Formats: sequence, C-alpha cells, structure tokens
Amino acid sequence: MRIKLVQHIFAINGLWFCLTLTAFLILINLSWWQLSRASEKTGQLQRLAQLQADGALQPAQLAALTASDIDGAPLQGQARWLAPYIWLLDNQIVDGKVGYDVVVPVQAAGLARPLLVNLGWLAGTGSRDRLPQPDIAAEFSLNGLLRVDVDGLMLLGQNVENSGQWPMRIQQLAYAELSQLSGLSLFEAVLYQQQGTPFIPHYQPVVLPPEKHRGYALQWFLLAVAVLGVALAASHQGRAEHG
Repeated sequence: MRIKLVQHIFAINGLWFCLTLTAFLILINLSWWQLSRASEKTGQLQRLAQLQADGALQPAQLAALTASDIDGAPLQGQARWLAPYIWLLDNQIVDGKVGYDVVVPVQAAGLARPLLVNLGWLAGTGSRDRLPQPDIAAEFSLNGLLRVDVDGLMLLGQNVENSGQWPMRIQQLAYAELSQLSGLSLFEAVLYQQQGTPFIPHYQPVVLPPEKHRGYALQWFLLAVAVLGVALAASHQGRAEHG
C-alpha cells in the first residue's frame, strides 16, 4: 500500500513538473517574441525617420526604384483621379465610429502606371445596404506615405462586392484583383494621404511602439517567474508534508 502511495505521489509530481515546464517555456517564448517585435519596430521607426530626412519622392522616380526602396517613403506630386473608380475599404474605425477608407486610382504626373491612393476615412451611412458617396476632386496634390505590402487579412467571403456601379465595397487592397476589375495596370503600391484631403487620414505605419512590446515582454517574463515560483513553493511544501 505504501509503495502504491509513493508511486502515486511520483506520478503526480511528474505531471506537475511537465505542466510547469510547459507553461514556463511558453511564457518565456512569448516574452522573447515581444522583445523581437520591439527590435523590429525600432528598426522600422529608424528607417521611416531616415526616409523622412531624405525628403519626399516624386512620382517620376518610382518606376526606377525597388519595392523595398519605396516602402515607407514620403511622396509628393500632382495627380488626376481616374473616374469613376472608387473603392471603399470596409471596417475602418476612427474615434470609435465605423466607416470606410476611400481608395481611388490616380494618374500621377511623371508615373506611367496608375497609383492607388488612400484618401482617408469616411463615415458610413448606418446601413450596410447604402454606401456613402464620396466627393472626389478631379485633380489634387499627393502628399503622403507609400506602402507596398497592404493586402491585409480577409477572413471569409469575397473581397469585392461588385454591384456594377461605383463606389464598390472591398475587404482588402489586392492589386491584381483591382487591376482586373478596373482594367488598369496598377502600380503595386498605395499612397496614404496625410494632408490635403477632405477625408480623415488615420493611417499609422507603426501601430504599437517598441515600448509597448517591451512592456508586454516584461509581463510575460514576470508570469513565467511566478509560475516557477509557485511550482517550487508547492514542491517544497509537498516534501515537508511527506518528509
């Protein structure tokens, strides 16, 4: 009977040890991942600051540059809206209100291929069946930030709600799909307007700053230490009871 009790205690201790070790490793890995994200965000901010210091690009320069060269770079110039194309990017929230980002293709002076421009946020109508009708200027100045990888995540359903009329609601910016739909050979970058738009610019290239990630890393690390501390305390108490 005593042998069975000892075997039972060892089995429980072994299971407890495995669970504790697993939880500890998961929490440590989460802490390390957050530190890695902080380092990545620091690099992004440094690169964006350098691009800003180098000055804004002109549309005529884009064709000769690689995607990595233009991603995050400021751009200024003149453009003409290619009517009637307007896409409304769904599920955009500003100040707690749900609306759309207004995206249009433009012919930028000096750039052969049309460029997508995110003009900013526009409030919804309150009904999914009725889309807002943005008032787009025929010509306007470009003044914003270029981004290349903007596909985002589409959880379900189709991307474009093709009603046969404009504007059309979309779930994500997909260059190939929007090019096919409009018949335009779109340049694979999006300009996020920062100034000179009747809509509300809200795009942030870095949403969570490095400090936030470091804070999360510290939280995960302290949780890992707490798990280890509880396990050691429980083990010590168990030895005292059966000693």
